[in-house]
Order: sequence, then C-alpha cells, then structure tokens
Amino acid sequence: MAHASTSFHGRRGHSISWRSKTFAGLVWLGTTCATQAQEASAPPTWGGDLASRPRLTGDWGELRDDLARKGVQFDVDVLATPIAVVSGGRSTGSNTWSNVDYTLNIDTQKLGLWKGGFINVQADTGLGSMNKRSGAIIAINTATLVPGANERTTVLMNATLTQYFTDAFAVAIGKFNTFDQGAQEFYGDYSSQFLNGAFNFPVTTEQVPQSAFGAGVIFQATKDLNLSVYALDPSGTPDSNDLGEAFDDGVIVTGGAQWTIHPFQRAGHQGLSFAWSDKRRLSLNQTPSDLDELLLQNDFPRLGDIGPTLAQYLSQYFPNLTPGAQAANTKAESWSVNYAFDQYLWQPNGDQTHGVGLFFSFGASDGNPNPIRYAYLAGIGGKGVGPSRPDDNFGIGVASTRFSGTFIPLLRQQLGLGLDREDAIEAYYNVAVTHWLNVTADVQFVSPALKKSLNRTGDGLTSVGNATIVGLRLRARL
Repeated sequence: MAHASTSFHGRRGHSISWRSKTFAGLVWLGTTCATQAQEASAPPTWGGDLASRPRLTGDWGELRDDLARKGVQFDVDVLATPIAVVSGGRSTGSNTWSNVDYTLNIDTQKLGLWKGGFINVQADTGLGSMNKRSGAIIAINTATLVPGANERTTVLMNATLTQYFTDAFAVAIGKFNTFDQGAQEFYGDYSSQFLNGAFNFPVTTEQVPQSAFGAGVIFQATKDLNLSVYALDPSGTPDSNDLGEAFDDGVIVTGGAQWTIHPFQRAGHQGLSFAWSDKRRLSLNQTPSDLDELLLQNDFPRLGDIGPTLAQYLSQYFPNLTPGAQAANTKAESWSVNYAFDQYLWQPNGDQTHGVGLFFSFGASDGNPNPIRYAYLAGIGGKGVGPSRPDDNFGIGVASTRFSGTFIPLLRQQLGLGLDREDAIEAYYNVAVTHWLNVTADVQFVSPALKKSLNRTGDGLTSVGNATIVGLRLRARL
C-alpha cells in the first residue's frame, strides 16, 4: 500500500487520548482476523535423512535443535509460482513470480528472558513478474501482491511482540503482516492452498493495509471462543518503517470473534469480523476531471495495479479533462464486515486436523470509498488423502466479487467496460513430496470484471473473454 498523500487524505494528527478511547471502546466487540501470536511449534528434531527431515538444510550440526530448545527458530521458505493464461483473457502467455520469506520466532521464557513473551519477525523478497494477461482485477496469483503488487524488493512485513499476562489474555504491539489475516481451515494460505486473491483474504477488506504499525488485545473468552481487536495505522505499507509517521491520518480498527464448534464430534469454525477507519479517503463519487486523481493516488493494494490501468482509459478517451477548481470529494469513514464458516463433514476417528469439509464466506462494505461492495465464496476442502498421503491437501471453490455502482461510472457507461462483478472457479491439489517440499497443480476459470481492454497500440478497445489459467507452485522450506 502506498504512503498516504497529504494532497487529498487530509492528515489530521488525532490526539493519542482520542485514539486510546476509541480503541478501548471497541476491544470487546470481538476478534480480528489478524494472526494470533503463539509459540511456534518445533519438531522433536530438525535432523534426519533428506526425505524425512522437516527442513531441507537439516539441523545445522545440531545447532538448530539447540536453538529450538532455547525458544529460537529461524526459517527461510522459497515459493515459486509459474502461471499461464492458456485461453481467453486479454492475451495468452506465462509469467513466474517468486518469494523468499524469512521468519524468526523467539519464546522469551525459553530464552531465559521473561515469561509469556513471543517475538515474531517476518521479511519477504519478491522476484519475477506479475501475469496481467487474464484481465482480472482480483489477483490470480496472490503471491504477486507480496511484498507489494509486482514489487521486486525486500521489505519488513512483521515485527511484533505478543505478551501473555494470563493463559487467556495478551497484548500485541509492533508492525503487523495483515496478509496472514485471511487464513481459515480450507483457504487463506496462498503458499499451500488457493492462489486466487478472492480465496486468500476478504476482498471487502481492500482498505486494510498489507503491513502496518499498531497494537491489539487478544482474549480467549472460553476454550472455543476467541476475541481480539487491533488498532492499525491506516496508511501503513510493507516498505514504511518510520514509526513517527504512524497514525498521522487516523486509525483503522479491525475486530470480530471466532468460535470453534464440534457438531457430531467433527471440527468446524465460525467467524465474524469487521474493519472501521476514520482515515479521510477519496470518494468514488468524483467529477470527471477528478477521476484521474482517484485512480492514480488510491493504489487499491489488494487489487493489484487496477488504478493506473483504468487511468490509461481516461487519458486515451477523455484527453481534455482538466483538474477541477475545487478539491476532490472525500469520505471521512469506511467500514467492512465479513462472516466465515467452515465445517468438516468427515474426519478419521479421533483426528481433528484431517478430513474433508465445506467452507463459505460473505463480505460487505460501505461501497464508497471501498470499490468492492460485496464478496462471496464457497467450496470444498480436504486435508490428508488416505493413510498413504496424510500431508496432501486439496480444494475446489467458487468466488464472486461485486463492485460498487459508484466506482468510475463514467468509464463503465461510456466505454462499456463492465466492472459489475468478477467470478472465479479454482481447483488445486497440493502434493507433499517430502516434509520440506510441496508441489501444487492449480487451474482457474475467471470471468473478468473488465470486459474490454486497450489494444496493443493503445488506440482502441478489444474484448476480454473468460480466462482459463493453469499454475504450478513449488514451495521449499529451507
């Protein structure tokens, strides 16, 4: 997410006391989808032969095992996702995107420092190029949005301290990787499950920054009910590490609740979450002369680079638009809500972590300034395929994203671009070749929201057809 622009966001510098009161008043509304810090699980040993060891590089001459006993774990994961549009879309062709993820977990008590503290640091390097041939607005490969849409750089995504004061109550503070927020039982992890962005985070959370400074409270109300809430800098970005700029233009509060349920002794989950922000953003209702500012200065980070793409249509077909005499329209608040449900239908006797089940999610937003009004997804997921393949997983899902009717109506009406809804069907099978190597086959069928695109010469429009996309994912844990 790009840094806020003082030209239209109206940085206001709320007082700390005002933010604190707002934060405290919302704490008891529930749990955010944000990652809950806890002790990182470690195997009995990092050693073993090449096929059985949990990481490719093993136990580092027993150093890794010794560090784990002292509460220190360091991992490097490499993810490569070649993906190709084989028919339809804007054009056919392939691209490959890769990520290198670095993760450090520290248990302060095991390290001999203090009780109840957990430190998590994550960094990410992006390599390769984004596949834009499908014409889809929702990313067909979520990995390309990390560390930023098609950004080839290294950034700090997460640096947090979570302190447990009791077994049920903790406070977290630092820089949070919100891209981990969408993880559910059968979807939400682009490194091992679906690739399409619609299955990896509620797309109605478009206003939530990918990485931001903030603080939160975690409360385990009962064994099966978790509550928490986080206040984040609404203009945070993966590449921004200046704490002095945090909360200069408001706050974004995310919260909700997650219940674990056990109908017929089978595991399931239900979650309700929300996001609210008082950051002043550009309204989707703009005069034609201000549309260019909306598209170029609002980066829509979870939608890839749709803003600059649509701005090209303006420059081509409406070249005489001049900036308005008055400031662009803005909105003082934004909100979104999301409900998620998953339920195992079959599980091996006594095994609560494997089986086959259903999932469903629905999200809604204000529709202005958020360009996504509604989002739906549903499907079937599985973990473990019989005794011989206990570590494989698979899924098939459908997703539909409905755009706000106030999102650039000029282009929609004058050029017939569509922009009403984007639908996707995706299926994948993830093979655990070893404990440290996974290979995934993936296929998607996408009906893009943008029904037309600029031709190769940029002086005309061509139709965008339904796209068939095939992908391969290689994940090595070093």
